[in-house]
Amino acid sequence: MSLWLLPHPLILASKSPVRRAMLEAAGIPVEVMPADVEERVIEAQAGLDNPAGAAVLLAQAKARAVAARRPGRLVLGADQTLALDSRRFSKPADRAGAREQLVALRGKTHDLHSGIAVVRDLNVVYIGVETARLTMRDFSDTFLDRYLDAAQEAVTTSVGGYQLERLGIHLFANIAGDHFTILGLPLLPLLTALRQHGVIA
Repeated sequence: MSLWLLPHPLILASKSPVRRAMLEAAGIPVEVMPADVEERVIEAQAGLDNPAGAAVLLAQAKARAVAARRPGRLVLGADQTLALDSRRFSKPADRAGAREQLVALRGKTHDLHSGIAVVRDLNVVYIGVETARLTMRDFSDTFLDRYLDAAQEAVTTSVGGYQLERLGIHLFANIAGDHFTILGLPLLPLLTALRQHGVIA
């Protein structure tokens, strides 16, 4: 017997295999349908001084874009923003971009904001954002190049050039925050919202 009470799977408006795996591990059936939105435009609407708000706006835009194509279905959008003081980071385009981001983050504490939005027929069922604070080690240039060699193209798939659940864990000295939030999906608040909405037992 399933804990999921709807006849159709939850639609995930993200191509993140980590988010999908988290949902499926929690017993939520998932249909993946990535959204195509202008991320930089949406981030600009939130303002440079509001990275947490940008994460929520991005998640909501993605969920709405997919919900418009799938009437009646429950859609989850999710996104992350990373901020170091007043500087906001996006996914690096290449190895050089990842190296530049990691040099900027090295030895410092940054904030990682994970926003989620659940939408049905363009009506927002739930929006939320959770924040984690992560401190990178003051690693050497030699270690950094070794890490980039080992991680390969994975450094371009997430903001900050790291994936904490993989080799990126070697970059850190301290982490304060929920592990699911760091991986890009605040799972406990999401499950609470879905339970309150009556779609999980």
